[in-house]
Amino acid sequence: MTNLKIATLNVWRTRGDWPARREVLRREFAELGPDLITLQETVATAEYDQVQEFLDPAYQVIHQVAREADGQGVTTASRWPVGRVEEIDLHLTTRATDFACTALVTEILAPEPIGRIWLANHFPDWQLDHEHERRLQAAATARVLDDLLAEDPGHVLVAGDFDAEPDADSMRFWTGKHVIDDLSVCYRDAWSSVHPGENGDTFVPGNPHSADWDWPYRRIDYILVRCGPHGGPTLAISDCHRIFDQPATTVSDHYGLLAELSPATRPDDA
Repeated sequence: MTNLKIATLNVWRTRGDWPARREVLRREFAELGPDLITLQETVATAEYDQVQEFLDPAYQVIHQVAREADGQGVTTASRWPVGRVEEIDLHLTTRATDFACTALVTEILAPEPIGRIWLANHFPDWQLDHEHERRLQAAATARVLDDLLAEDPGHVLVAGDFDAEPDADSMRFWTGKHVIDDLSVCYRDAWSSVHPGENGDTFVPGNPHSADWDWPYRRIDYILVRCGPHGGPTLAISDCHRIFDQPATTVSDHYGLLAELSPATRPDDA
């Protein structure tokens, strides 16, 4: 194996015409064939598992445990074996309530030459005026990832519905341009790496499932790859494109993303 494909999508629970949406999800994920998937707004209860209705049973599925009362939360799926799982509670202020904000961190034991991946399914507060919370939540997730990486080295990927545009403090923190509580990190935004300066909006008023006619944040879903000491991201980003974004494939109020990654080599290593 020389590359991997990772996808992220906010599934939008079972709203709308779920049977029709379910068939599109089943068909498109089978065709796309991602190795790793981070899903947000999935429903999982003792009686019902939404993801099992559209993902190939070959995937190992990890659900967030601390979900909302109706079962909404996040889910990660992997074609490869899974090791340690950490669930980070992101209810960090008194305003962060009634929402299953979390970072679900999964140790993915990918085949060589890629090896261990720490994958965070990041799902912070969504409210327009909660950038304060999103800043704290980004830093909390990054700290845990740094600790895990120090214990067991590997690659680090963060993907999900971040509910913030690239110029927001929380996103500038992730991409190495802002410091939060004396902490700084640097992750490469897969979309920006492949499409510098291009529109990558994933939450748009033209989406037929959108009820938010003038929501000010448009590019809010991301796939991020942690950078190494030099050379940029530790996995090279060869492609990143939107998925579930065409009239026949739009299944959510969000569009999704799929990135293709491969082991990075420096020019003098080639």
